[in-house]
Amino acid sequence: MMQDSLQNVLTARARLGEGPCWNADEQRLYWVDIYNHRVHQFYPATGEHQFFDVGDVVGCLAPAGSNRLLMALRTQLAWLDTQSGAVRAIATVEHAHPETRFNDGKCDAAGRFWFGSVSSQADQACLYRYAADGSLKTMETGLTISNGLGWSPDNQTFYLTDSYRRRIYAYDFDLETGELGDRRVLIDLTGEVFEPDGLVIDQTGCIWSAMWNGWCIIRFDPDGKEMMRVQMPVQRPTSCTFGGENLSTLYITTAAIGLSEAEIEKSFYSGDVFALQTNVTGLPTYHFNG
Repeated sequence: MMQDSLQNVLTARARLGEGPCWNADEQRLYWVDIYNHRVHQFYPATGEHQFFDVGDVVGCLAPAGSNRLLMALRTQLAWLDTQSGAVRAIATVEHAHPETRFNDGKCDAAGRFWFGSVSSQADQACLYRYAADGSLKTMETGLTISNGLGWSPDNQTFYLTDSYRRRIYAYDFDLETGELGDRRVLIDLTGEVFEPDGLVIDQTGCIWSAMWNGWCIIRFDPDGKEMMRVQMPVQRPTSCTFGGENLSTLYITTAAIGLSEAEIEKSFYSGDVFALQTNVTGLPTYHFNG
């Protein structure tokens, strides 16, 4: 029955839709179209939709106060004023390779912003943590496509995806200090032809992961065991987040980038935004505390 509730709610035709983020205060869905340099705003209740061109590759974002978002661009962190569209850079990272860019990210329950990078060089991407005091710290190295991340409901476990390795890792997490324990493999998809992309955690601690080239979202239990697959009408679902009044609607972004004409014919709605009514509740989106 859950599968039957899947709907295409926004005809966006994004190149690389990513990073959906629900702002409960505004009842608004934010998401990015990475290579089109766009930050989108969507009001599901009214269907109203608009976007800002932020002038650079934009990997992810997080709510950061009234009418403001914190974004990870190609090499910079920046504020976006959601009323005027004004962009103001606040920090820059010198990547080891010029083609490296920032990718997926979100805030923890203490309001720190976690975001990773993507590198064309194996094991050269990193995970970073930015705090309200302006400190920017490298939290993990040895990644290639740092992607879907999140925290368990009790904030004792941190999850991080390396799409290139087709693995979702788990770390012990200290919410007070923001420090990570040792990395361990929680979900190993190396036997699959698709890659895990963005993810979100529900109130029961289960992990919902979008499968790039997999035509599906997979729900895993907290131990990493597959529970369910939600089939998608598009080849490249990219990420998901819980939203709606009760946080029970799963919003899913998708991509059309890199698909051949034949693949697009089979996956006509690639780049659109979908919504799945679930029988579970998601965790709230945490805002940047700064």
